[in-house]
Amino acid sequence: MAPRKNFRNQAKKEVKPAAVVNKNGVKAEATVAASGGGFSGTKIFTWFMVLALLGVWSSVAVVWFDLVDYDNVIAERAKEFRFNFSEVLQGKLSAYDADGDGDFDVEDAKVLLGLKERPVSVLLREAKEESAVKEPDAVPPPDDDVDGSQNTDVESEIQAAVPLPPISDDFIPDDSRDEATHPYEDENNAIDTKGELVEKAQPQQTVEESKQYNDQPGSLETKETVQLRYNAEAESVPEPEADVEPEVESVPELKENAEDQPKDKLQEKPKKKKPKLLNKFEKTIKMEIDAAEKLRKKGKVEEAVRAFETLVLQYPQSPRCRYGKALAEDGLAEKMLSNDMLQKAIGTYKEASELPNATPDLIKATLKKRAERQQFLGRMRGALATLEKLVQIFPEDVALKNDLGVAHLLIGDNKGAKRIYEEVLATAPSDGFAKVHYGFILKSENKIAESIPFLRDGLESGHPGTDDGRFYFHLGDALQRMGDDSAYKWYERGHLRGHFASVWQRSLYNVDGLKAQPWWTPKDTGYMDLVKTLERNWRIIRDEAQSVMDKTTGLFVPEEENLREKGEWGQFTLWQQGKKAGEACRSVPKTCGLLERYPEATGCKRGQIKFSVMQPGTHVWPHTGPTNCRLRMHLGLVIPKTGCKIRCTNDTRAWEEGKVLIFDDSFEHEVWQDADSYRLIFIVDVWHPELTQYQRQTLSSI
Repeated sequence: MAPRKNFRNQAKKEVKPAAVVNKNGVKAEATVAASGGGFSGTKIFTWFMVLALLGVWSSVAVVWFDLVDYDNVIAERAKEFRFNFSEVLQGKLSAYDADGDGDFDVEDAKVLLGLKERPVSVLLREAKEESAVKEPDAVPPPDDDVDGSQNTDVESEIQAAVPLPPISDDFIPDDSRDEATHPYEDENNAIDTKGELVEKAQPQQTVEESKQYNDQPGSLETKETVQLRYNAEAESVPEPEADVEPEVESVPELKENAEDQPKDKLQEKPKKKKPKLLNKFEKTIKMEIDAAEKLRKKGKVEEAVRAFETLVLQYPQSPRCRYGKALAEDGLAEKMLSNDMLQKAIGTYKEASELPNATPDLIKATLKKRAERQQFLGRMRGALATLEKLVQIFPEDVALKNDLGVAHLLIGDNKGAKRIYEEVLATAPSDGFAKVHYGFILKSENKIAESIPFLRDGLESGHPGTDDGRFYFHLGDALQRMGDDSAYKWYERGHLRGHFASVWQRSLYNVDGLKAQPWWTPKDTGYMDLVKTLERNWRIIRDEAQSVMDKTTGLFVPEEENLREKGEWGQFTLWQQGKKAGEACRSVPKTCGLLERYPEATGCKRGQIKFSVMQPGTHVWPHTGPTNCRLRMHLGLVIPKTGCKIRCTNDTRAWEEGKVLIFDDSFEHEVWQDADSYRLIFIVDVWHPELTQYQRQTLSSI
């Protein structure tokens, strides 16, 4: 029986090769492979394609049943990565490996779709690769310092010589808040629904910041005059770049006088010295630190926090890693507007400063940043303790002593601040920052003549922290009180420097764009109903005021704002900063009842409602109010026929009984009482009519 033929046997037939004669005359057989006689290059390519497609579509199937949109993943990644076809054929799909496990699978797709976070190890690896591509020489030789200078034994001796006493929690109590509201929740400088800044505070802060911004506690003078309000941000500590350390500057003294100096001239910045933040060991892991730092600098603060947490776990004794973690937490707190996260960063700053082998520059940067953020949170006493520790460690650092003086001022300790600035001026008599602050303290003690040379010399120095509207204000005010007309030259200079709206309008806490004029009519304000109510009921208001004017009641208290040159001036406050003042309204219920339905007055958080009585022989110095956000109404109750007048700018007017005068007290005004009997008026502050309802709700109190 003949063998059964099939397609397989047929396929196995061989074709006899033809004989070929080579160049030496020797016959050779050339074989021709049949369809099953071996793997040609074409077959290898075909099988490779089949296997590659099977792998890819298997992943597609898994992703599909896991409800992951594979097409969108590939489309998104295709925007970021470019491959040629030969690379795909060779199986180089590592670009889709988002979780670092070497292949593309369901977990990769979830990461690419944002359903899962990328591992920290992958983030650090990519950052390192980016650093290696962009900066191949970023890692210094083992014996070189970060800034390129040779590491010497001197640095080690300095580190060993710096004492590192721990900052105990008892020394810096966590609950030592000096302000009830949280800075991130504070209403000052709020942003309206259109994204526009509601308020722009005119003064340049004596210390650098940002970001904040809020009217902080610690003002040192009165509410009626412009107070010296220190920003809660201490002098900013320069944050390290990914591979550039922060820089410290020293500023030479200016020699020009105010009259000789150009109006727009500021002190030129000298060359800066790079602080050394890395110890010897940390230089060996600098690339890892830089990789985490790059994430923070790019605004990827959540990833930066995770990256630095990983580094801290790997290198728990590294001060620089912990400092980086604190900076990342600080940035995350700002992004989240979270005081809890900021408090965590403050704790991490403390940990970094207490680790052994921290360089002096890192200790200084870390504790300065800690004090700055404590002040931001309103923990003024905690910040004071931190700065005191800094001065103990670096007793020769004048800038730190200046910061310590500000910290004393922030808690209202003028005597402590005065002592600090006297120490600074004893060793650095030309320090402009110390001079302006010392001059202010003297002026707050009513040592007017003594304060002038310190304020003037400090402003003329041009040193950082001196070009501040408050110091121009107080110098001009001191000169006015001494009868020196050069006061207006300083006001003019302050105006040209951008601190004052004009020579006359010198308020420092302002909203830009509001109508500015010294005198207003009731129609101008739009508060006609309020004005009519006051004028119709002026006798009722007068009678209630007179009923409580007896000194035995103790309701009228002397003016405590240091505005009088001479005489007696008493006030009885009903509303303060938009709130009723204690039990005051029980004594004058009818007056308070009349005002209850006028929120433009009772809700004015930047004003007051009060009675004002002035005795004969009283003179009130020229002065300005703190803000342009209010207008001031004066209702005449008891007005002598002659001798009582008020000047606002260069326009002088007199009160009338039963009539309302309205002026903007952010302009310079002055009062004389030269009659032979007392003058009694009712003062009602109202919001500036051009402020929106949202602004009235969100502006901070003054």
